[in-house]
Amino acid sequence: MNILIVDDEMNIRKTLSVCLETEGHRVVAVSNFEDALSENARRSFDVAFVDLRLGTASGLDLIPALLAGSPWLKIIVITAYASIDTAVEAIKRGATDYIPKPFTPAQVKLVVHRLAELRSLEQRVASLQADLQRINPEVDLTTESLAMQRAVELARQVAPTEAIVLLTGENGTGKSVLARAIHGWSKRANKPFAEISCPSLSGELLESELFGHVKGAFTGAVRDHSGRIAMCEGGTLFLDEIGDLPLSVQPKLLRFIQEREYERLGDHITRKADVRLIAATNMDLEEAVKDHRFREDLYYRLNVIQIEIPPLRERPNDIIRLAKGLLAFFGKNHRCDPRQFTDETLQLLGRYSWPGNVRELRNVIERASILCHAESVGAEYLPEKIQASEGHRKKTDLLSLDTIEEMHIRQVLASTKSLQEAADILGIDQATLWRRRKRYNI
Repeated sequence: MNILIVDDEMNIRKTLSVCLETEGHRVVAVSNFEDALSENARRSFDVAFVDLRLGTASGLDLIPALLAGSPWLKIIVITAYASIDTAVEAIKRGATDYIPKPFTPAQVKLVVHRLAELRSLEQRVASLQADLQRINPEVDLTTESLAMQRAVELARQVAPTEAIVLLTGENGTGKSVLARAIHGWSKRANKPFAEISCPSLSGELLESELFGHVKGAFTGAVRDHSGRIAMCEGGTLFLDEIGDLPLSVQPKLLRFIQEREYERLGDHITRKADVRLIAATNMDLEEAVKDHRFREDLYYRLNVIQIEIPPLRERPNDIIRLAKGLLAFFGKNHRCDPRQFTDETLQLLGRYSWPGNVRELRNVIERASILCHAESVGAEYLPEKIQASEGHRKKTDLLSLDTIEEMHIRQVLASTKSLQEAADILGIDQATLWRRRKRYNI
């Protein structure tokens, strides 16, 4: 853990530092109130040892000041003037524990070990809460596709390292699933994992979400915000669709990658963080570099280990297995009746091109599981575009213009490398294409 020691006695600072560092913790020791606040603002700490008497200042006053900047901080009060009254007052102000001087290394190790377990539990709960916000089927990375097998094997190899990973592939292929799997296989598995979708926020809001901001930094900033980097201390941050990262934010991300340093919006304090980055894109970043839409130096820093995820249409043997697994999941989740697919449905699912990849397959199976009240899902519960797919269209089938438009947009998006290229082929601007994608849930 990252541990802060605040004591005006040099011997205490040295003794505590040696004791904690031999246990593998990272320690910063200061002697006064002001340096403690400065260090707490500069980096993220898990535990703080605070002496009650700091020259003319009071350690009791320091407790709420430290917690204001780091609400998760566990504070252990240490003092030679122990009494029930001071212990009660310290706990009231937010301290977690209390150790009277003189103390032994065994006492220190015991309390730190207990707080390490508590801190780890809190971080795991936070990660689980994030998972519950988007209920997903259990991750299934088994595959018969050689290309997918190579991608998963490479992900397993790089997971224990600290290397930045760049995941490439079409939308819906499972880049976020693989990113979470890499985190789970890594040494950071018990630390937080967070995801940011770069196109979903404006440049200023995205910068705030990444690095945080202080109160008053911009209109609407009514309170301090620590940012995802600080929240992921010791863990992993996944940047989805990194190709859409605004140029104004790219130099700051590059600096964080190189130096692990950053500043919050509206703040001059330089902070440090230990966070691993995983990025993903469906864009050709080399082309984006040539078009001056993406920094070349940032591209090379991100592209340490590139893992390409093949589209679902190139993994035909996986389609039926994934569909059956999804049907079982949604049947249980929605308490629905269907337990299997008819042969005709399986043939349609296996022969459809799946331009939306695994995400589209998931949506189709969830829809069918909700609409079907029989034991078997028939072809009539599949979307019209799948029923009308090549090789299965009847002469009497008549398609609506909306269905034809959706099918064409999906095909164009599946065969192009960027939204701008797709918009150019379709003869519309990116804003119109965005509205069409929202309309058809692409």
